[in-house]
Amino acid sequence: MKYILGIDIGTTNTKAVAYDLQGAPVAQASSTYAFISEQEGYHELDPRVLFTAVTEVMKAVLELLPRTQVAGVCFSSAMHGLIAVDEKCHPLTNMITWADLRSSEYAMRLKFTDVGHRLYERTGTPVHAMAPLCKLMWMRDNQPGIFERAHKFISIKEYIYFHFFGEFIIDHSVASSTGLFDIYDLDWNNEALHTAGISREKLSKLVKTTHIITGLAENYATMFGIDVNTPFVAGASDGCLAHIGSSALGSGDVSLTIGTSGAVRMMINRPAFDPKHRIFNYVLMENAYLSGGPLNNGGNVMQWFARGFLKKEFSRADEIEEFIAEACAVPAGSEGLVFLPYIYGERAPVWDAQARGIFFGVSAVHTAAHFMRAIMEGISFALLEILNTMEETIGPSNQIFASGGFIRSDNWKKLLADVLGRKIYITHAEDSSAAGAAMVAMMALGLKKDFNEMRSFFSVKETYEPDMSDHEVYMRNYAVYSTLYEKFKR
Repeated sequence: MKYILGIDIGTTNTKAVAYDLQGAPVAQASSTYAFISEQEGYHELDPRVLFTAVTEVMKAVLELLPRTQVAGVCFSSAMHGLIAVDEKCHPLTNMITWADLRSSEYAMRLKFTDVGHRLYERTGTPVHAMAPLCKLMWMRDNQPGIFERAHKFISIKEYIYFHFFGEFIIDHSVASSTGLFDIYDLDWNNEALHTAGISREKLSKLVKTTHIITGLAENYATMFGIDVNTPFVAGASDGCLAHIGSSALGSGDVSLTIGTSGAVRMMINRPAFDPKHRIFNYVLMENAYLSGGPLNNGGNVMQWFARGFLKKEFSRADEIEEFIAEACAVPAGSEGLVFLPYIYGERAPVWDAQARGIFFGVSAVHTAAHFMRAIMEGISFALLEILNTMEETIGPSNQIFASGGFIRSDNWKKLLADVLGRKIYITHAEDSSAAGAAMVAMMALGLKKDFNEMRSFFSVKETYEPDMSDHEVYMRNYAVYSTLYEKFKR
């Protein structure tokens, strides 16, 4: 029996999952870590901590497997991270994550210019503080010493590959989320480089997501107990891999995720340009692009409300479910209370780091439970708005596959189906990014020809049919929700 190791490096944890060649998970391990926030709007991770997490979870999983049966290793990683490093890949900065807002003023000044329009069209990345393009502009002006001293500007996956193999490489998928990469030419975009104030020598060598690298450093081969020539596959970004790893493999299939944040995506064979700059277009591989939109506000907003207003922490899964159950005791529509969930700014579809949340329609009838339910409905409205935007730009969608931590809650899955007015399919692919990494590795290694051969990896465990009477109630609130940002934006 051969195994593929899929590793997903996220913003809050790293997980390694071993799969057999039929797509069944056989072993897994995870490691969590805390972010660093020196001041409001800053969100960083220590790359050395993440590297330790990667080696720990790899070692833990590999100890459970026959080492000689490991056919390959593939990485998924969170997008938009930026680390400045020296020639030996020693970090000069922490990793500035997607959630960091320090470059928001740079993004706002660039977004509505002719240059900003061209960069969105060519790179597929909306101009926003999340993008390394804007982070570099900020660093150039605010940390000039580090900016000039940096040998390379890299992501966490590049940091790991350098330590494993002594080479700076970046896959097309992660590159396409930087705002610096031309998704048509599959090369660094000269206008983006000029805007950021860097040369292409400051960035890593570009490789396909199916690129295979061997020659693992002897000390890590010994640590993991595997051969130095075990093939490692470059892999892709977590968003792209979560899509295929949630079974959204057909034309028009949608993957929808709610975890700490959220996202809605669709796979297409060429980029879909949106004149209003509302959706992204990221590379997965040749003739396969992921289009869609991410949310800043998901489960983190529930945590914010619980901590700040209910004086509770979600330290256990049952505590989250208690929150959801209490919220769902309130009638659909929260008796007219509507929530715009932009507590942490927002990405799609408004791409405004300075956006703010709103509770609208508050009356004396509303209790804490109403606010809790309105939060869940507002997050669901945000996902619906992205889905509507995608269909407006790309065309009709097909099946909706849901994944992420929220799929543990029957109440929330039902609420989401009712808000969307669409059937939702659950495959229990909670580790969808790791599963997607394993799928790309199987294609790269010639173990599978294409994604169609991997459809049998998934089986639908649950379906949720919408209650259309509740859907009508939600649509009355959604009509209010969809006007709030434009009416009250700063």
